[in-house]
Amino acid sequence: MTETSVYIVDGSRSPFLKARGKPGPFQASDLAVSAARPLLMRQPFAPDELDEVIVGCVGPSPDEVNIARVISLRLRCGNKVPAWTVQRNCASGMQAIDSAYTNILVGKSNLVLAGGAEAMSHSPVLYNRHMVNWLAQLNRSKTPLQKLQTISKLRPKFFTPVIGLLKGLTDPVVGLAMGQTAENLAHLFNLSRTDMDRYAVESHLRLVHAQEHEFLDEIETAFDHNGNAYDHDDGVRPDSSIEKLAKLRPVFDQPFGTITAGNSAQITDGAAFVILASEAAVNKHKLAVMGRLLASNWAAVDPRQMGLGPVHATVPMLAKQNLTINDIDYWELNEAFAAQVLACVAAWKDERYCQTHFGMDKAFGEIPHEQLNIDGGGIALGHPVGASGARIVHHALRVLHRNKAKYGVATICIGGGQGGAVLVENLQ
Repeated sequence: MTETSVYIVDGSRSPFLKARGKPGPFQASDLAVSAARPLLMRQPFAPDELDEVIVGCVGPSPDEVNIARVISLRLRCGNKVPAWTVQRNCASGMQAIDSAYTNILVGKSNLVLAGGAEAMSHSPVLYNRHMVNWLAQLNRSKTPLQKLQTISKLRPKFFTPVIGLLKGLTDPVVGLAMGQTAENLAHLFNLSRTDMDRYAVESHLRLVHAQEHEFLDEIETAFDHNGNAYDHDDGVRPDSSIEKLAKLRPVFDQPFGTITAGNSAQITDGAAFVILASEAAVNKHKLAVMGRLLASNWAAVDPRQMGLGPVHATVPMLAKQNLTINDIDYWELNEAFAAQVLACVAAWKDERYCQTHFGMDKAFGEIPHEQLNIDGGGIALGHPVGASGARIVHHALRVLHRNKAKYGVATICIGGGQGGAVLVENLQ
């Protein structure tokens, strides 16, 4: 161990629960507590010995303002443990881990609980501006006549709802839904619908295999207020096939597009956490560590091609560590869309792309299929945007342990045109 090492001690997550047209059984803080409480209970230190709690969340409910503090107090970390919330769209959970990593590196913290939580099924349905203005005018109306005059101005269009989730999944600068940016990548790299659907089927089948072989022991069972238990990722489709997916219509570019609900990440609720520690904390509490966080990197790209963010985050990160693509044993590349994953793989092995964007004299290289998302990804598990970045960092270490491998990369694309990446090392 060195003075600058940052260790991942342990981690856990909730099951990822598919949104089914109505608010799910848990709010984001509920999922966070159900995931993190068992994690903290099995540690040799008390929750109030943490230096801070950092949580990524994109859309907490109105009664979860600074959701990290809500979670921290519910976990009995005590009044004196600071807690703060971060938001970097799809990478919010990874940002929480990176923030903890940075604070430990500079000596501000020694022991941190970091992760992310999201309850996308609870995304709000809002009044449109016509209704908001009308309600404001009604509130200002004092006399019965004024109220009647205001009521007479009510129009059917005022009742048209604003779907918060759709607003959140649309880039406000370029005016494109995230799925439309995936269509851009499919066109740029000449990706076929069949290739996307084939990748999506493989994601489901890999998750089925992981469930059957009990590879997902990071999941902590969640119990709702009625005593119902949730112990697995429930969006997986064991009967998925290319033939079935081929029947689905394009969502974002009708009728000629290639991005469908079947080859996109599911709308999902979930939470994921890890404990990070300095060498001093490891020695003080005699912690058995999972691995070491070696590096992180953030990059920005054209928002219209936001799915290529992982390419731009990973290449410089590995170069700074004097590592090549061949040094990495396993990759967790978050599956926002099959097209997005396939486009990243294509860009990494495209010599011209690597020359143009990174000044390389050859392509970065090709990730072997058997080293990429080997237990499935967001297409099968779902992509609760605040949690996914934390899930893939932790799961990358789990995969390294299982396969007795050394280096893993977790990387994610970010709405708005960014990418994040983390390099981890297995120490067991």
